[in-house]
Amino acid sequence: MTTPTPQSGLSHEKVETNNFLMIVLILLVLLVGGMVEIVPLFFQKSTTEPIKGIKPYTALQLAGRDIYTREGCYNCHSQMIRPFRAETLRYGHYSVAGESVYDHPFQWGSKRTGPDLARVGGKYSDEWHRIHLTNPRDLVPESNMPAYPWLEKTLVDADSLPSHMTALRKVGVPYTDEEIAKATADVKGKTELEATIAFLQSLGLALK
Repeated sequence: MTTPTPQSGLSHEKVETNNFLMIVLILLVLLVGGMVEIVPLFFQKSTTEPIKGIKPYTALQLAGRDIYTREGCYNCHSQMIRPFRAETLRYGHYSVAGESVYDHPFQWGSKRTGPDLARVGGKYSDEWHRIHLTNPRDLVPESNMPAYPWLEKTLVDADSLPSHMTALRKVGVPYTDEEIAKATADVKGKTELEATIAFLQSLGLALK
């Protein structure tokens, strides 16, 4: 009877009994798998080019988006309608990557303590938003959304917008020199409430 020849390379036993080796191999598989799925997206027009009608945020809308992010609104509201019938019936056309090419960072996600806001633009009047942000329960008695009364009393930091827009231009947002130069004047004297409403009213208008 011949003695079995030991197998070369890694055996299952070696992998399964060596925690460090197992972790390294798992991370390697995740890295390769992630690259295979993610890298092609950087070269697809549907994920890298804006859809028709999408424009960069105006200075006021950009200021509103910054306030929206600062106040943590994304913790309860996603901006991603998934391609399921129940979602499209409630919120409208499902979200596509080309809508978010100018968003840094984008607000996709599935966390919804409150409704998705991807298509909220034009759904309500500016006055509705003003009341709702100041005290949500004036419009929706059962709402557990916090009130943001200070937004109506605080002015937008207009002087910070040119540098912000310049930074965004470096990552691909096509702001012109003229738009950057007049950004401060465009928002001077505007309240944070006005800016936030302007941002909300801009959402989802290009794809209904």
